[in-house]
Amino acid sequence: MNKTIAILGAGESGVGAALLAKREGYAVWVSDMGSISVERKDILNAAEIPFEEGQHDFGRILSADEIIKSPGIPEKTPLVQEAIAKGIPVIDELEFAFRFSKGKVIAITGTNGKTTTTLLTYHLLKKAGMDVGLAGNIGQSWAAQLVEGDRDWWVIEVSSFQLDGFKDFKPSIAILTNITPDHLDRYAYKLENYIASKVSVFKNMGPQEVAVYFSDDANIQAGLKSVKSKALFYGMSLEKGTDFGGYFDGAKISLKLQGKSMDIPKEEVALKGAHNMLNVMCATTAALTAGVSEEVVREGLKDFKNAPHRMELVDVIDGITFINDSKGTNVDATFYALESFESPLIWIAGGVDKGNDYTLLDPAMGGKVKVLICLGKENEKLKTAFAGKINTIKETESIAEAVAWSLDLGKSGDVVLLSPACASFDLFKNYEDRGEQFISAVKTLKTSLTK
Repeated sequence: MNKTIAILGAGESGVGAALLAKREGYAVWVSDMGSISVERKDILNAAEIPFEEGQHDFGRILSADEIIKSPGIPEKTPLVQEAIAKGIPVIDELEFAFRFSKGKVIAITGTNGKTTTTLLTYHLLKKAGMDVGLAGNIGQSWAAQLVEGDRDWWVIEVSSFQLDGFKDFKPSIAILTNITPDHLDRYAYKLENYIASKVSVFKNMGPQEVAVYFSDDANIQAGLKSVKSKALFYGMSLEKGTDFGGYFDGAKISLKLQGKSMDIPKEEVALKGAHNMLNVMCATTAALTAGVSEEVVREGLKDFKNAPHRMELVDVIDGITFINDSKGTNVDATFYALESFESPLIWIAGGVDKGNDYTLLDPAMGGKVKVLICLGKENEKLKTAFAGKINTIKETESIAEAVAWSLDLGKSGDVVLLSPACASFDLFKNYEDRGEQFISAVKTLKTSLTK
């Protein structure tokens, strides 16, 4: 009899896990308390994978040999607790996918900076001509990609929620960019629990693996004391030089790795700002460790760009990061964008609604969104969908006003995310025009503050 697997949540990771499990001969059951998008239902039906929506069949789920849950579902959920009490393994999609890949993994986590570091690492390996894939919180799920084929290397962005579902997942290279208090409601309001989650990315690593971390971060330093890992550790610093690791002195990056060293003047790097120099040190260390040449690294650092209008870093003002995801014109794209961040979010959304079911976004919000700014001519559906779920909801038809409000309502460490979940045609020519006007508004605001 086939081993049975139940999948909680039919988002990107859940559907990907279902497809991979089906390919590997499991009897699969997908269950989602919310509604499942038409597109994902079509995928499940085409693969002949049974599913339910709007409920959880406890009996069927708790009779499974193993459960894969969406990262957005807390472990304290009664169904998950019941499964754990019954001794049913509850894992993450990435943990499941890891079993079926022969590729080497570069896993990247951190409260901030992980998306940029992930995209840059992928860019450097790709530029070197390596057979590399991009997965995790970015784009298509790892499991879904493995159904199509494996890669020699996988660059994977990992959230703390995904880390919590790891048992055997072992990266060849792991990066921890930083830890600041976040998601404490998922960790019994104890910072030490959140820290333990983040540093657990290193827990299964041995002497053949490389661990990269921000050595100036007191939370990381505290967490590492309890991690039993035999990996080769490289600390990255913005404060002091090192004989082993990385240092940015304000003018250049100096890397001293096992058998390799490299100096990179900041003028040779497309990304700007000290926080990005940390991301660059981490990504470059991973790339050099993976076998990318110094020459290719230098070329890649010069021409790296986040995809236009897709999770594009615009600027940082007073510690508040502005992200342009104007290409996020549907609920699925915005779900991914919201899920990608662990920092508190000020979310700018709205436009021409395409029959959206905004309840699908609830798991991705996870209490992170503290402000919603509705940018559109007709915002009632958006406001109604999130009334009671987001404390502050405002509306405007001016993108400049939305940006100014974001700065007023934000504080250092927050992220302002333009990810509309709607078409742009009520106020803009297209999503590119919307994104460009957002970028212009952010730049204008920053200029006005420095005068």
